[in-house]
Amino acid sequence: MKGDRVEIVIDAGESSPRTYEITATRAGRRVEVATRRGLVEVSEVTRSGTPVRTARFMSSRILALVEHPAAAADGA
Repeated sequence: MKGDRVEIVIDAGESSPRTYEITATRAGRRVEVATRRGLVEVSEVTRSGTPVRTARFMSSRILALVEHPAAAADGA
């Protein structure tokens, strides 16, 4: 749903932690998170399931992964 977003905080070594954000930018798109073989993959996908943008992170480097669902349109 448009407005869904995922924040990922990564341990970047000697520098301070880096924050990345993946957001569903258009109506009908959603953000999916998948964990596979030591990698976390965050993708913005269309209604049909076609990935538009994908970000991959090593799970050992992730400090935090926060999912922010979009606010409901009906005020609930």
